[in-house]
Amino acid sequence: MKQIVCLHSLTPEQIHQIEEAAPGFKVIIKKKNELGPEQVKNAEIIVGWSKTIAEYVLQEDSNVKWVQTWSAGVDTLPLERLRDKGILLTNSSGVHAIPISESILAMMLSFSRQMHVAVRQQLKKKWQPNLTAPGLQTLGEINGKTLVIVGVGEIGRETARLAKAFGMRVIGVRRSDKPEPHVDQMYTMESLHEALGQGDYIVNVLPLTEETHHMFNAAAWNAAKKGACFINAGRGPTVDTSSLLEALNSGHISGAGLDVFEEEPLPAEHPLWEMEQVIITPHVAGSTDRYTERVVDIFTENVRAYAQGQKPPHNLVDYKRMY
Repeated sequence: MKQIVCLHSLTPEQIHQIEEAAPGFKVIIKKKNELGPEQVKNAEIIVGWSKTIAEYVLQEDSNVKWVQTWSAGVDTLPLERLRDKGILLTNSSGVHAIPISESILAMMLSFSRQMHVAVRQQLKKKWQPNLTAPGLQTLGEINGKTLVIVGVGEIGRETARLAKAFGMRVIGVRRSDKPEPHVDQMYTMESLHEALGQGDYIVNVLPLTEETHHMFNAAAWNAAKKGACFINAGRGPTVDTSSLLEALNSGHISGAGLDVFEEEPLPAEHPLWEMEQVIITPHVAGSTDRYTERVVDIFTENVRAYAQGQKPPHNLVDYKRMY
């Protein structure tokens, strides 16, 4: 019987769901440190990923034909070697749309209503109705403000939908300028700086590729509207951190909500920790109690097609584009 090795815990019901969709396949649950070379190489499908199994997957006598990652980002995988071995790669794009978009809205509302300042004052038992942080005006509204979403995919679409419910104007930026529901105007990446100049809030949900590395740099901050708030829920290295620090210190960027960083964990001595106009979360924007459920639903549809001799229909990674 063909084997699907999953590196993540599944319920008996979820295992049954997968095996029912793919007759002839058996699901084996193993933690990465429990897997030996033969167990990996004998599997036809790997669900999840770990550097500890990479060499086994890529060996000449490996039977692995498809890797389904547990994450949306695949920039840490050996993409060229997987491509050269002809291994199909699918990610979990779409799983994160709801939790990340809600995290983005939470950060925007925090900056608008100064909730992060109130929480910090609470810890000091300090009553100060005039809530202020450096560079930020006290108690505003996101209603009527302009949101620029850079990287309009699943997460960007859901963020746009929520933003419109709050009465915001939404501008999108991506490879194609094809219109999207809830996006008032779409720009291509070539017009990124023009779009940035209109945003009261700028949200980055770009994947990490050679093209997007340090896309948010000094030139981007200079193009941004003065006083804009920046939120990064994409990938850390798409932002040049040193130039962001300069933009925050100058006040050109009034606040930053950061869930991802160039270096993780963020070093304890990093100046971002001490900045009152910065909200930091430890790469948890995509976390949710429904994560596994959603990954399994995506994988079930993919494995049903695969078992019938077809390519997985959802989230097949383009090795050239790196996502």
